This record gives sequence, structure tokens and C-alpha cells, in this order.
Amino acid sequence: MGIAEDETVELAFEEKDRCFMNKRALIITTVSGFVPQFEMNNVKILQELGYEVHYASNYHMPAYGKDNSRLKDTGIVKHQVDFVRSPFRIKENWKAFYQLQRLRRQKKFDLIHCHTPMGGVLGRLVFGVFNSGKEKIIYTAHGFHFYKGAPIINWLLYYPAEWFLSWWTDALITINKEDYARAKRFKAKRVYYIPGVGVDVKRFCRFPEDSLKKRGELGIQKDDFILLSVGELIPRKNHQLVFQAMAKLKETDVYKKIQYLICGQGELKEELTTLAKKLGIWDHVQFLGYRSDISNLCNCSDVFLFMSLQEGLPVALMEAMACGMPIICSGIRGNLDLVVDGKNGRITDFNPEELADCLVELLSSQKMREKLGSAARKTIQGYSLEHIQKRMGILYHKELRESLGGGRM
Repeated sequence: MGIAEDETVELAFEEKDRCFMNKRALIITTVSGFVPQFEMNNVKILQELGYEVHYASNYHMPAYGKDNSRLKDTGIVKHQVDFVRSPFRIKENWKAFYQLQRLRRQKKFDLIHCHTPMGGVLGRLVFGVFNSGKEKIIYTAHGFHFYKGAPIINWLLYYPAEWFLSWWTDALITINKEDYARAKRFKAKRVYYIPGVGVDVKRFCRFPEDSLKKRGELGIQKDDFILLSVGELIPRKNHQLVFQAMAKLKETDVYKKIQYLICGQGELKEELTTLAKKLGIWDHVQFLGYRSDISNLCNCSDVFLFMSLQEGLPVALMEAMACGMPIICSGIRGNLDLVVDGKNGRITDFNPEELADCLVELLSSQKMREKLGSAARKTIQGYSLEHIQKRMGILYHKELRESLGGGRM
């Protein structure tokens, strides 16, 4: 079930409920950079409700940055758990399981909110399957590994695991419509659809006066075309498809003015560098690494490219849309929640020729870029930070109120 639009945020924040004071919430994620990158607004909601917020994660794998400095002065109590991303690393996962068990014995938690696949699995095993108690257990699925078009092995492994764990899930939050429809068949006590973590639409705006300054910092000319992608350098993000499409454009006039900026870090940096050189496009590509100025980069860019193979509801895509950028993206779950081909962006197959044609079409028409960008910004208003905060505030309040009456059924 979802949250009724006519419920008001005042319901959640009339006052700091005395019944929530001196209670503890535990957030669980595999990598420690996840909370400062995506979940700080939920942390603030819990703290405003009177909860002491704890965070169990692998602080040796910060992700979304080089360290854990963004957690400083947040009031979050940190707990090291040696999570790994792969479910097949049995020894390491057993170690993380026992570390989480020890944390449960040492601290009394009233709310457990799990994120990321392995955080979701081990969190619900420890606090639900093996120690079914009064803790309220919430799991946010940021994109199930089983989806339309997913490999059959994903369905054989991950679907049964999620169905099993849903029996010990009080609230299952999904962030796209495909996952929501499928999750309603599971056994979670309640299933919610909350479209993402919210976008600061006030920060992601077009500021023409700042665009030239940022281009200057990057060594890019005023009349060059900037293509921008934001995402880790991993196979799922499919950056190589853009390289292949650019190589198809080498004999065109627009190619001379193209500069492709990639924000993100990851395991494929060396491989992508080699590919760019092999295709002869190296002097038109810049790897910028992890960036904290994405809004400025969106502001100075012409087209946002997002050819991912798998997503839940991509924040990077929403931020680009909020900035009024014309979008070219793949037709996958999550992207299709946001983009309608020809209306507020362009959707292409995983085909370098088709992507190259789409790029030429957009770069040759400023009118089309402005039309699609304007429509994209209008679309994203419904995914604003304020809108999502309101819905999450109501959800937390509803779930936590219920937990006072006796915990999980």
C-alpha cells in the first residue's frame, strides 16, 4: 500500500513525540558512503523524531568519495561491520553476520532500516529470521536484481531470497513502479512506493552566468558541446557504449566540438582509458573522478547521457533533469519511470549507431534541446526533496507508532 496524498506532514511532525525519545534506530548498508550520499534526509527525520541514529557499514569501503568525512558532526553513531558486496564470498559474509549479531546483543535497537542488497539480506537475517523480536524492520529496495530482461540466474537466486526475507519485513519500500508491482506479491507486512530519495530542485538549476566559468575551469570552449555522464566506472553503467557511439561520429562536423565528461570512479578506469585510445577519441574524453560539484557540471553541459544496463531509480538522471538538461538514456526500469521518448528526453537501444544518430539530432537542434530540457525539469518537480521528505516522514511516523503497540506480527 502507498501513502495517501491527503495525509499531511504535520501528522508526522506535530511535536517530538515523547514516546520516541531515548530510542535507537540502526541503518545498515554495505558501503559507508551510501548514507551521506543518499540517506541524510532520512537520518534527519529520525533525529527530529527523537531517535539516536546508529549506522552499521563497512567503513573501509566508503564509496561515493574517498573517505567518511561527510559523516562528521552528523550525530550518527558508527559501527564497523565487514560487509562485502558479493553473496558468494561465504567466509566474509559469515564474519559480517556474527559482527551484526554481536552489535545486536550489545545495543538495543527499536528500528532497523536496511539498504543495499547484502545489507538488506544480513540485516533481516540477524534481526528477523534468527532473532525475531520487537525491532521494527524496514528494507528499502533500491532496485531488485530480478527485473524484466534480467539474466535467468538473477531470478533463480535473488527472487526466492527476497520472497523468503519479506516474511520478516515490516515495511518494504520500493522506488520504481516495476518493483512496487512485484513486491506486492511478497509477504512483507506493508509495501510502499516512494519514488527515490528526492532531488534538490533549487540547487539543480540553469545558471548561464556560471556556465562559462565552469567551462573555463575544464578547459572547454564556449561553443563546444559537452556530453555528461555521472556514474561509477563499472560494467553496469555501460560507459563504453557512449565511446562506441562517439567513434561513429568521427567523420561528422559535430564531433570536432564534442567533449565527453565522465564523473565517477571504479574498477573500469584503466579499461575505459584503453578503449578510448583504441577508438581514437581520447582527446575528446575527460575522466573527472568523484565530484561534489555535479550541479555545476550539469549547468554547463549540453546533453546528459545515461546508458545504464540496470537501475532502481537513478539519482544522477533525476538531477540532470532537474537542471533542465536534455536526456538520452536506455529504456530500462527506473529510466522509464522518468523519461518518455520524445517528450522529456530520448530513449535508445543499446546500439552505438542509434545512439550516434540521436546525438547528432540533439546537437544539431538547440530548439529540441531546450524543449526536452524544459519538459524534463517540469517532470522532476514531483520527485523534489520536499515531496519525498514529506512522504518518508509520514511513513516513518506510521511505522514507528505501530511498533509501540507490540512489534512485528
